[in-house]
This record gives sequence, structure tokens and C-alpha cells, in this order.
Amino acid sequence: MAHDISNDQPPPETSTTTTPPLLRRNFLRLPSTLKLKTSLWSELSGAVGDLGTYIPIVLALSLVNNLDLTTTLIFTSLYNIITGLFFGLPMPVQPMKSIAAVAISESPPLTIPQISAAGLSVAAVLLFLGTTGLMSFLYRYLPLPVVRGVQLSQGLQFAFSAIKYIRYQQDLSSGSSKTGPVRPWFSLDGLALALIAVLFLVLTTGAGEDNHSEQQQHELEENDYDSEERVDNLRRNKIRRRLKILSMIPSALIVFVFGLLLCFIRDPSIFHDLRFGPSRIKLIRITWDDFKVGFVRAAIPQIPLSILNSVIAVCKLSGDLFPEREASAMKVSVSVGVMNFVGCWFGAMPCCHGAGGLAGQYRFGGRSGASIVFLGIGKLLIALVFGNSFGRILGQFPIGILGVLLLFAGIELAMASKDMSSKQESFVMFVCAAVSLTGSSAALGFFVGIVLYLLLKLRELDCGFGFLSNSNKDKSSKDEETHLMA
Repeated sequence: MAHDISNDQPPPETSTTTTPPLLRRNFLRLPSTLKLKTSLWSELSGAVGDLGTYIPIVLALSLVNNLDLTTTLIFTSLYNIITGLFFGLPMPVQPMKSIAAVAISESPPLTIPQISAAGLSVAAVLLFLGTTGLMSFLYRYLPLPVVRGVQLSQGLQFAFSAIKYIRYQQDLSSGSSKTGPVRPWFSLDGLALALIAVLFLVLTTGAGEDNHSEQQQHELEENDYDSEERVDNLRRNKIRRRLKILSMIPSALIVFVFGLLLCFIRDPSIFHDLRFGPSRIKLIRITWDDFKVGFVRAAIPQIPLSILNSVIAVCKLSGDLFPEREASAMKVSVSVGVMNFVGCWFGAMPCCHGAGGLAGQYRFGGRSGASIVFLGIGKLLIALVFGNSFGRILGQFPIGILGVLLLFAGIELAMASKDMSSKQESFVMFVCAAVSLTGSSAALGFFVGIVLYLLLKLRELDCGFGFLSNSNKDKSSKDEETHLMA
């Protein structure tokens, strides 16, 4: 009987031993937002796709306005990680460009409390628009040609700035927007080096991913062809396989790491100036005068740019690039507001989500939230290891290489406007973009685009006036009667 009992013991033991692996498997399973859509190297390459915008602004603010680099790196790293987990997209975290431009160019430059007050003011507006549903209303009913005009102007503006970075020497520490002399051809930050980087990125990434290429390949494989057409298809498939291998190269990551190596080659004394460990994070004191200066000088020009480019344009672009995962305007607006309501009290740089950053990260391989999480982890490690001394490294980073990364991001954003289906839509888009670029104001271009769009719609209305409409109706009815009698 004891033997029988011992034989009966294994079944319950096996049943109990099978459940913990299942529990462990569920526990260790990554969130769906972090599942890689392509290869790990592609996501890592996409992670550095928007650094062409991030690094110059952060470096200029740290040199001109004494921005604490450790604080900004830590908070933006946390923003990256949370954003990647929440949206599941390569949703960028970028500086608020208008606030940064005003803070650097003002004489005297804005203080950190004034910059933080401007960020808090913009955050309050976006939180209000997001939580009340007004941002979703704007996103739903804004004309697409006007949104495309804003995207086109921002993309071209990035591209123009990139060309300026590549061709001319820049002194970011001066806070002046004036360009320096033309770069020499052969130096560690010369034109030849930047052109080599451009050629490398074009050869590896081409004109960007074509969303219809895989579908067309499946259609070609399913159809029946004669011998000559079959040979042509085999040749096309061979080319596609070669292009696929090239696209798997983490090109942007390679270019960025090469730029970091050049920092130490350009100035070996960096090794002696590095100080390990982060600086102390502390609350900053913001007075009422800081709020008045920050709101009037920096927040007012930033608010329309944040609404148009950081929320509406980025949501529309996410729908273009990821039709099944389009970002919500309400969530993006609230996300920007919450980020700055936390970080600005500690003196972190005011941040937002930007269509240019999303285009850049997509351009170089970012397809999921994992790319942004990788970027956040990298920033956090740099902040904890090097602290403020990392600014010493960034000060020697080749600006021409940053310009190359920014150029591809700007072109990718501008190319989102290629879907205009009529001449009227293209007309509105180009006028909106032209006014935005000429006046250096996305809000002005947006306003002109809305007015132009409404005028064109008004022109198409059936506006029959009195006897004209009646006479037309009488004339048409008489013509019908004559036709029937005939």
C-alpha cells in the first residue's frame, strides 16, 4: 500500500512543477511596446536619429546659459524610457527649439529659472488643451494641407540648418546665429569628412524605406511569368536582397560613434578633464518675475510651435509611418505637459516631442519603443558616469557630422508632404510652408494656410444669388422641355 501511495505522488508533483515556468515566462515577457519590429542593430541606429537636433541645442544651452548637463541628461533619459514604454513608437524627446533660441540669443541670455518658467508655461497650456479634449478637436478638424505645410516648412528648416552646419564653422558657445567662415576641406571636422558621411548614409539607407516594396515583391512572386520575365524578376530579387543587407547596417550609429572617436582625436586633453560621477540635482527657485520674463519672451513664440509641430504634426506623421499605431493627440499633448511639469522644477531643459525627431529615428531604422528606451539608457549611463564633464566631449564633436544626421531627418520630415492629391491642396501646402520659412514662424504660416484654405472652399460653394439662380433654373428647365419635345 505504501508502494501504491508513492506511485501516486508524482502526478501532483509534475503539475506543481509545470506552473512556475509559465509564471516565470509571463513575468519575463517584454511589454508589447518594446517588441523589436526589425533587428536590434536597426533599432540602435534609429535611436541616434534625432541627435543632430538634440546635441547642438543642449551644448549651446550648457555653454551660454549654464544649463546643468547632468540634470538634463537624467530627466531626458527618463522621458525617453517612459515615452518608449507608453507609445511603443520611436517618439522623440527634443528641446523646445523656440525657447532655446530665445534663451541663447537674448542679451543678456535668459537664466535657468526663466527658461524653466517658460517651459512650465507651455506645459500648462498643453495640459489644458489635452485634458479638455481641445487638442483632439484641433487635430481632427485641421485641414491636412495646412498640417503638411507645417511639416514641409519644419523639414526644410532642418535641412537648411544642416547645410549651414556642414558648410560653415559654428561657434555654439557665442550664442549667435551668425555662421563662421567656410569649413576647410581636409580636417577632422571638414567638408570632405561630412561628404563621406553623406555618401555612406545614402549607400546604406538609400532614399528611405518604401512601405510598398514588400507588397510588390509578394505580388511578383505570386504571378506567373514567361522565361524572360522570370529572369528579370530573379535579377530584381537579387537587388532587393542586396539592398536589404545594406539597410541592416546600423549606419547612423556608426556615424555617431565615429564622431565620438573624433572628439578624443581632435583634443586628447579631454581624457584629463573628465570627472566621473553626476552632479547634484536640486530644486530651483522660480520667482514671479522669472515667470513674466519667461512667458513673454520665450513661451509665447513656443506655444504655437508646440501645438503644431510637437503634437499635431507628430501625430499625423506617426499615422503616416505606422498606420496601425497612430499616436493620440490628447496623449501626446498631456505627455509633453507632464514631462515639463516634473523636470523644469529641477532646471532640466524644456522638452517636447517633435515630428523631425520621429522622422529622423524612423529614417535610420527605429520602428518600436525599444529604440527610444535604448537611447534613454545610454543618456542615463552617460549622466551617471561622466556627469557635467560630458559637455567637454560634446564640445569637440564634429558639427559637420551632426549636420549630416540633421539633414537626413529634415528631408524625411519634408517628404511626408508628398501625398497631396490635388493642385489645390499642394497650393495651400506650399503657401503655408513658404510663409513659415520666410517669416520664421510656423504660427504665421499656419494662420495664412487656414485663411487660404477657407477662401478656396468658399470659392467652390454654390453661391447662386437671387434672380441669377432662378433664371438659371428656368433656363435649364426650358432647355429640358425643348429637348423632350424634340
